[in-house]
Amino acid sequence: MHEDIGSAGPMRKRNYFEAPPFGAGAFYCRFEPVPRELALDLTPIDRFQSLRDHFWQALREQFGNRVPFNGHPTHRLPNTLNVSFVGRIGAEILARLDGVAASTGSACHAGSIELSPVLEAMSVAPEMGMGAVRFSLGRGTTRDEINAVVERLTETLGTTG
Repeated sequence: MHEDIGSAGPMRKRNYFEAPPFGAGAFYCRFEPVPRELALDLTPIDRFQSLRDHFWQALREQFGNRVPFNGHPTHRLPNTLNVSFVGRIGAEILARLDGVAASTGSACHAGSIELSPVLEAMSVAPEMGMGAVRFSLGRGTTRDEINAVVERLTETLGTTG
């Protein structure tokens, strides 16, 4: 897998948000300023959107209606994909996806799992929101890496039907 500047990798778990390449105010991990030329470079946006859309299409083909999309269809970040795995718990899915840049849509407090306030405000039903996972794409993410994640999800969750 490729390494991304300031991250654990393009499709690896991390405990911070990798800012999209917009504006000079973006920051890397540990609040190190992004080099101005990198922050102003908007050329990756089309590539991010294409990879994100490929990822979404691959998930739909593999899992059908068991993986609904969370969020607005067009007004969203180009490098993230938030989906729900119906009837599953996002944290349990992530536990089986070591090395994948993703986070859950729920919070774990004292052993109980709660729907995130953001998903609740979006009127996502708890049975769907508990299985929410937000995948993040980095500058070095490839189509092959996305396909590998879909394959790992298939091994973990099974296919449609």
